Amino acid sequence: MKKHLISMTIAATLLTSCGGSKTTTADAEKFDYTVEQFADLQILRYKVPGFEELTLKQKELIYYLTQAALEGRDILFDQNGKYNLRIRRMLEAVYTNYQGDKTTSDFKNMEIYLKRVWFSNGIHHHYGSEKFVPNFSQDFLKQAVLALDAKQLPLAEGQTAEQLCDELFPVIFDPAIMPKRVNQADGEDLVLTSACNYYDGVTQQEAEAFYGAMKDPKDETPISYGLNSRLVKENGKLQEKVWKVGGLYTQAIEKIVYWLKKAEAVAENDAQKAVIAQLIQFYETGSLKDFDEYAILWVKDLDSRIDFVNGFTESYGDPLGMKASWESLVNFKDLEATRRTEIISSNAQWFEDHSPVDKSFKKDEVKGVSAKVITAAILAGDLYPSTAIGINLPNANWIRAHHGSKSVTIGNITDAYNKAAHGNGFNEEFVYSDTERQLIDAYSDLTDELHTDLHECLGHGSGKLLPGVDPDALKAYGSTIEEARADLFGLYYVADPKLVELKLLSSPEAYKAQYYTYLMNGLMTQLVRIEPGNNVEEAHMRNRQLIARWVYEKGAADKVVELVKKDGKTYVVINDYPKVRELFGELLAEIQRIKSTGDFEGARSLVENYAVKVDPTLHAEILERYKKLNLAPYKGFVNPKYELVTDENGNITDVTVSYDEGYAEQMLRYSTENSPLPSVNN
Repeated sequence: MKKHLISMTIAATLLTSCGGSKTTTADAEKFDYTVEQFADLQILRYKVPGFEELTLKQKELIYYLTQAALEGRDILFDQNGKYNLRIRRMLEAVYTNYQGDKTTSDFKNMEIYLKRVWFSNGIHHHYGSEKFVPNFSQDFLKQAVLALDAKQLPLAEGQTAEQLCDELFPVIFDPAIMPKRVNQADGEDLVLTSACNYYDGVTQQEAEAFYGAMKDPKDETPISYGLNSRLVKENGKLQEKVWKVGGLYTQAIEKIVYWLKKAEAVAENDAQKAVIAQLIQFYETGSLKDFDEYAILWVKDLDSRIDFVNGFTESYGDPLGMKASWESLVNFKDLEATRRTEIISSNAQWFEDHSPVDKSFKKDEVKGVSAKVITAAILAGDLYPSTAIGINLPNANWIRAHHGSKSVTIGNITDAYNKAAHGNGFNEEFVYSDTERQLIDAYSDLTDELHTDLHECLGHGSGKLLPGVDPDALKAYGSTIEEARADLFGLYYVADPKLVELKLLSSPEAYKAQYYTYLMNGLMTQLVRIEPGNNVEEAHMRNRQLIARWVYEKGAADKVVELVKKDGKTYVVINDYPKVRELFGELLAEIQRIKSTGDFEGARSLVENYAVKVDPTLHAEILERYKKLNLAPYKGFVNPKYELVTDENGNITDVTVSYDEGYAEQMLRYSTENSPLPSVNN
């Protein structure tokens, strides 16, 4: 998936979402967007405006699709690490059945640890991917586990509670064991050193050779090799264990299929019905050709109000960028707000033609670009609790070239972020002066949205691979380069007079708000998400630092962008905004060249030189300043709860939505009602 994650600046400033996601001040005051805060996380809730106005059939469709979404939760836990399900279930058993003193620091810290496991869908940080270490003692947990009835524990056949502790405690407590969910360190075996559960007994070289042998450079419609399987070595032989009905994860996939069949029966139209039927076929066969057929049908369904993502979609969790984590998003179109994205997508060819990249890397004809603002009804899998604010699918380059792509901006999620961030003091602390703050107050609401739209609607769909170039040629650097490419496309065009001409911006100065906040984030403020001493690992963070550091360095001689000291604090100052745009264009041209030609060494050089290393002195300063604000650098959500209303004959008369469920309450409910996988999935 190509997806746009929320930046530190967007999370920290008040923006006003457009269209159906708008709420009045009075409405916002009645709705409590914040749930709780712990560790480095804040839990929010979001509204689903417009749901009540949908038809009964549309509501019923959303209900079935949300049920299908919730049934995949266990899959992601297991994909993120082979011990995650057992650890989660063991901790939940202690949390719900503990008979001791719940006011002790050990119990309270165990509760925080469990909440972090829920949030990250495992024991590694959802963003940085490093393992988080508990702040409670092994003795406490062991005594708590041993005090439980054995039936309450996720024991393997013949296993005792004592043996369960012996197996899981080193994974939980020893920092040296499985320290990284996804390792991106240059020069290391990225497969062997990553804790994710996409490979077993396989080296990076073996995995790359296995899939490399399958590929035909002359194939113009290649399947997404390895997308829906675990690659294992058994009896010295490499083989794939496919995720499908009757295969790995069948218990969850069967339930997903059950609810998809219910959804198929109430589909809005024949096109949507065909999409759901083809997705079911893919789940039943595991065939990646079936997956491609599903993706093509899905891209072509532009008339349905209700839409969804459900399946193996996100490849950032695989260090080699091939295997996909499970996720789901159920949504419906925000009709008013979508007018903005429709203007952008209808001018896609103009943007492609006027891009600063070499002509040989441009598409002669941009096909099938569709874009809309959506209202999320449910978040699931790799979009829950932490979610993107924009999404562009499908991933396959040839499908995008021949059939087009869908881009969405999630309006009600952005709105919730903004409402919850009102007046938090972030800009006052990190923005250089009133001049920049006034720009941000005046324009950043719209320029942030436009940058997301340009990133998703056009950026990911722009450019082309030269004939014979392997889509996976950039290997571990592919995700960072792709996100940088889309971000740069948006940054370059948010300053273009075309946006004023199209009446998407009211002022030619508006882009400066986006340039300032983006460079401030990439150079400084996103560092609050990094632990002291660590490098930048996550692809989106690497992308932002790559862009900001490259522009800063290339413009240094002319002081285009500076890091200046004022009252002992470091700030970003932009002295030449037009030159910044020129530099964005130069970098976009280079990154498109790297992508189009499959220049692995070029990608490696850019990422390693600009995207990875952290200035420890600046890092320490930023962390200290941010700490005083008492803010959480990461946000996530609890979902609304949907319930069927039936008459005395069992006929569905309505679907209701409520927003009062707490974080632990929701997580425990999901673990009870939507947890079909066994604790060990081999």
